[in-house]
Amino acid sequence: MGASHWCRRVVVALLALAAACGRPAPVPGSAAALRIADDAGDTVALAAPARRIASLIPATTELLFAIGAGPLVVGRTHWCTEPAAALRAADLGDGLRPNVEAILAARPDLVVLYHSSATAEAAARLRALGIAVAMVRPDRIADVPRLARALGTLAGRAGAADSFAAAFDRSLDTVGGRRPSPPSLAVVTWDQPPIVIGAGSFLSEVIARAGGRNAFDDLAPPSAPVSLEALAVRDPDFLLALGSEPPAWLARPEWRAVRAARERRVVRLPGAALDWPGPRTPAAIAQLARALDSAGT
Repeated sequence: MGASHWCRRVVVALLALAAACGRPAPVPGSAAALRIADDAGDTVALAAPARRIASLIPATTELLFAIGAGPLVVGRTHWCTEPAAALRAADLGDGLRPNVEAILAARPDLVVLYHSSATAEAAARLRALGIAVAMVRPDRIADVPRLARALGTLAGRAGAADSFAAAFDRSLDTVGGRRPSPPSLAVVTWDQPPIVIGAGSFLSEVIARAGGRNAFDDLAPPSAPVSLEALAVRDPDFLLALGSEPPAWLARPEWRAVRAARERRVVRLPGAALDWPGPRTPAAIAQLARALDSAGT
């Protein structure tokens, strides 16, 4: 049998096998393999793994480094401060008001934007220029492993992303606390007017997993303005202050209307682990659980 005839028979056999088994699995690195649906409902497809990524969300920037794709990040926002290595990427400005010219100067083949009406025009302009854009919303704890896998697909780090996601889920299962009567906490992020965290924030999830209860978990948005009177009526057991220093508003006389402020019942969590959901979230839950234990709840 001639070599050419043998090759034809092999090709025919392979085609028959593919037909019998249905659509073949995509080859890693192929266009079919590098395809996700983003949170805007759009398909993001790459012909090859991304090699230059502009990540304009602090949460996705940290995730890219967590799955080993940090060296691919060539652009970030002012607020992408974790990990420290992210600061080596070019500062492209504010992610919620994307500077398209600055993004283009970084020559990315993939841009990651927060899915909102404020970023839609920039996304459309970048796509019109042939640049892939993923619009995502890393708002909840469950988004961490989900988006790790999505970014891993586009960056050619699917295996590392799967490993990270599995380890993240295991960590969540081992941290936290359960209390018969969960103490209520109010997270005040601003004081004039007071702005508190609602049920739409991942911080509400963190509080629940640490064994507490968000005093404003009946508010659907991530945050909302309230009055001091409302805070006094809710009468939270604790105020949760983010950062190493006590908030200045605690010393103001009008805040004495709030029992937790008057009695200095404040739980402080230093660092930036609660700025967004990400790889440090399980550690932040454990830290809050320990703080509540120390407070005698």
